[in-house]
Amino acid sequence: MSGRIKLTSEELGLMSLFQNTTGATARDCVLDPKAERIIFVVNRGEMGLAIGKGGSNIKNVQQIVGKEIELVEWSEDLKQFITNALNPKMISEVRIADRPDGSKTVTVVVDQRKKGAILGKAGRNAEKARMLAKRYFNVDSIQIVTSQQ
Repeated sequence: MSGRIKLTSEELGLMSLFQNTTGATARDCVLDPKAERIIFVVNRGEMGLAIGKGGSNIKNVQQIVGKEIELVEWSEDLKQFITNALNPKMISEVRIADRPDGSKTVTVVVDQRKKGAILGKAGRNAEKARMLAKRYFNVDSIQIVTSQQ
């Protein structure tokens, strides 16, 4: 795990708002002004609570903050965390390579037909996974490749 993460007062306030609105525990809050979104990392097993029935909790938070909210379920396992940050249903395999300098590279294998959905519009899903993986696991790069069949 990377060094300690420092949160701004704005991020702490957003985490408090998120927790009070959804009842789920936010481990982290990442502001992504480029994509105009806020990413919350929620405790394992609390994704359903964070989303709420019919998405009501997450919609309430989005309405209050006026920005798109994205959620990622926490895992201490890098492979699982990357899978959670992208889309578990669309990933065939996650490979991790350790570099001599201590950083890591991750290769995510997906079906050719699902690569666009995994990347997201303008690569926003891949960027989210990259930002979070770097923040927690010292991952240098994430490559998304298609499976050869």
